[in-house]
Amino acid sequence: MAGEKKDLSRRDFLNQSSKAAAGVVAGMVASGSLLEAAAFHRVETGLRFGLVTYQWGRDWDLPTLLRNCQKAKALGVELRTQHAHNVDPHLNARQRYEVKLRFENSPVELLGLGTNWAFHYADPDRLRREIDGAKDAIRLSRDVGGSGVKVKPNGLPDGVPVEQTVEQIGTALNDLGRFGADHGQEIRVEVHGSKTQQLPMMKQIFDVADHPNVTVCWNSNAEDLDGQGLRHNFDLVKDRFGKTAHVREFNVGDYPYQELIDLFVEMGYDGWVLMEARTEPMDRVVALAEQRALFGQMVEKARRSVKAG
Repeated sequence: MAGEKKDLSRRDFLNQSSKAAAGVVAGMVASGSLLEAAAFHRVETGLRFGLVTYQWGRDWDLPTLLRNCQKAKALGVELRTQHAHNVDPHLNARQRYEVKLRFENSPVELLGLGTNWAFHYADPDRLRREIDGAKDAIRLSRDVGGSGVKVKPNGLPDGVPVEQTVEQIGTALNDLGRFGADHGQEIRVEVHGSKTQQLPMMKQIFDVADHPNVTVCWNSNAEDLDGQGLRHNFDLVKDRFGKTAHVREFNVGDYPYQELIDLFVEMGYDGWVLMEARTEPMDRVVALAEQRALFGQMVEKARRSVKAG
């Protein structure tokens, strides 16, 4: 009986907190402070907004990147390797520690590394080099304080049975999943590549890649809408989502981002939605802050919809 009273009391507290939160958020939106509202949404829903440094962060050194992300309140980053921030496997132990310290002294969280390592190649020597390169990235991400590494399939080679390539990719990912787990790093497989970015194909790969440390990184491709549509394709892989998902500019093109955010909120996704931009705005920091504001609006709308049932 005491336990029931405790549970009821907790539910009452959560209900009251939810109502208070809605009032605060509504005030923020009404006053035009969308960035502050978005920060509040992060607590409310578990969804957080950040940046993939591909394109908009490509030529920012690390101090500039951290400063700009803080200004835009994009407080999580996936660092693309071979970019101006220079977080690559050639760094020695001291340099890796310095990178880690920079993030520890910043409000910006290092989510991990974005790499181009892929495992569809028919040449076994190339495949081994790709796996070894991914393992180097896993070590680097651990050393600099990240929590995972993004890899990808990049298509299906001609002249090789699809089932064979799917098995090969899945087996390589399981190898990396075990290695990543030993190093405290999540393996994030970007939905990418000709044919492999189709969600039914990604589902086939993940039927083989069944290690729990191998996760799907949603990538907001046009192919997400194929077949039975976004919700169906989302549901094919949502149980394997990792800590990060990629989006493009919310106000460019016709991808149904509101529906996507609705699905994330509906499932209770507790991760980072990362802007992987394609445009070339005059001021990328302002543009990033604008995207974060749009994110906040969509999260709030999704939260209201889910609450209404």
